[in-house]
Amino acid sequence: MWSAYLILMGLLILLTLLPKIQNQHWIFRVPEFGKIQITYFIVITFFLGFFTQPSEGFWYYQGILLILFVHHGAILVKYTPLYRVKKHHQRNQSSQKLHFVSANVYQFNTEYNRFIRLIEKCKPEMFLTMESNSDWEKALRVLENDYPYSHKITLENTYGMHFYSKIQIKNAITHYFVADDIPSIEIHLETEDGFSFVFFGVHPPPPSPTEEQTSKERDGDLLSIAKRVKDIHKPVMVVGDFNNVAWSKSSILFRKTSLLIDPRIGRAFVSTFHAKYQLLRFPIDLMFHSEDIFIKKLTTLENFGSDHLPVYCEFFIDHHNEEQEERIEVANSEEKAEAEKMIQEGKMEDGERDAIVTEG
Repeated sequence: MWSAYLILMGLLILLTLLPKIQNQHWIFRVPEFGKIQITYFIVITFFLGFFTQPSEGFWYYQGILLILFVHHGAILVKYTPLYRVKKHHQRNQSSQKLHFVSANVYQFNTEYNRFIRLIEKCKPEMFLTMESNSDWEKALRVLENDYPYSHKITLENTYGMHFYSKIQIKNAITHYFVADDIPSIEIHLETEDGFSFVFFGVHPPPPSPTEEQTSKERDGDLLSIAKRVKDIHKPVMVVGDFNNVAWSKSSILFRKTSLLIDPRIGRAFVSTFHAKYQLLRFPIDLMFHSEDIFIKKLTTLENFGSDHLPVYCEFFIDHHNEEQEERIEVANSEEKAEAEKMIQEGKMEDGERDAIVTEG
């Protein structure tokens, strides 16, 4: 038991230290995803220590575990209701409540009707699908009477993206910031009550042993979007499968560069992947928004057969409410230079992806 205790503690220290090393290889970036699980295991290991036959240095080791817990807890508490942020009430000059669903549908998931029923049940004004290919596009045609506006990027490489809306699309742009097979979408919309806003859909590639060896393309893509967002003088939200977590260095750099707000802060983790394994679920389907967009509800919805849970959001727009300005953090000159470097590295990275991906 003592040996198991020492092995667990050594592993937890390693998983804590690896992300501190500023290397974009997946070995250093993947442990960021499991910070919630790592924190749970720190607590379990701490209490496990009392059931061992302690040897010399026992309280020293327990002290290390307490330090690890405080380190992770200080970061994670910001993404819980324990971290107090000001609540905002909808006022007369704001827009009507709006809703969207964002879902990585998993390209090889054929349970189309479960997702269609989910949309029919929630009735969002707009929804975004990622990993949607030609089969998904055909299946979703039954919704086009209710969602007459759309922007479709049909790909078979697990990076297809489809956007459907009841709100009029004024302009739609497809961006390929770092690679010609990794799209992002920029949708300009205008509501019936006269509120214009911009919706970005993103899905950069993840750093992993089975996909991209580094996070360079992911980080370059996200920071390119951040720079683009900063130049748009309308309410903006960026939504999608970021293949990243909100507390990672690149996510924080994205937030500071774009001047957007993370609605998870003071709310919840909103973990989405993997849909089938609750104890091994990471919050990688993120969203960020500008100061004049106010989030009323942000949560996950039921599983429809994908490996990701869908995200549901209720929000409104208020141009005259400045109460969220204090939540915006601005990148300093050093951080801006780092963002530029990461963008260039992302563009130079040669991701080896097949144009058509088959299951297995």
